[in-house]
Amino acid sequence: MIDPRFVEAAESAADLAGGIIRPLFRSALLVEAKGDASPVTEADRAAERALRAFLGERFPTHGIMGEEYGTERGDAEYLWVLDPIDGTRAFLTGRPLFGTLIGLLHRGEPVLGLIDQPVTRERWVGVAGQGTTFRSPLGGTIGPRACESLSVAELSCTSPDMFPPGEAERFETVRNAARRVTWGGDCYGYGLIPLGLLDAVVETTLKPWDWAALVPVVEGAGGRMTDWRGQPLTLESRGDVIAVGDPALLPEIVGLLR
Repeated sequence: MIDPRFVEAAESAADLAGGIIRPLFRSALLVEAKGDASPVTEADRAAERALRAFLGERFPTHGIMGEEYGTERGDAEYLWVLDPIDGTRAFLTGRPLFGTLIGLLHRGEPVLGLIDQPVTRERWVGVAGQGTTFRSPLGGTIGPRACESLSVAELSCTSPDMFPPGEAERFETVRNAARRVTWGGDCYGYGLIPLGLLDAVVETTLKPWDWAALVPVVEGAGGRMTDWRGQPLTLESRGDVIAVGDPALLPEIVGLLR
């Protein structure tokens, strides 16, 4: 049973990050940057600093890992894993397909995950053993759809450019077997799996702050999230990831990726 204080803290932390990130979205500062990521980088850093301070004060014995400022107390029983802006390119180009990711690992296992879209005000919260909840003014309910074959699956991936040689060819076998492929989305695509709008995401080169928050959200809704060999994701994983809404779809994808 996850301590309810952890869930409350994750939600409060997401509110805090949203207050920092939201004012910059499609702002004059961002437009004037003309493709320079520096305003986004500062928003990312400022949000991570705020998250670290907030969680560090609440839980001084917990560890914290983040994309911008590394790891503190990495051997702690509980480790918060943060990515304030997952989907920098989407944010920079004014597309609300980015998100704030807040994950919590207990002895290396993802037990709490939150995806927050601060512009559309959509939020997914997944808690191990307790399921996934979703709040949105745009509608949508938790319920992955039955999908036992890639031939009828909606597949998604952030970008075809993320695959290095060798892995690109392996991904193509999955892409060719799928009904349809949608590009773009970063963490937002993983949030669409519990809503039954996407069936699978296959990606690589992900870091722990990219996936730690996603695992409880996908699996709390009844899906599965593993590496390309079908093994659970750990801090030692290589960064290749499969997420499916219907667990029956996983063996086919793993088989093709071999």
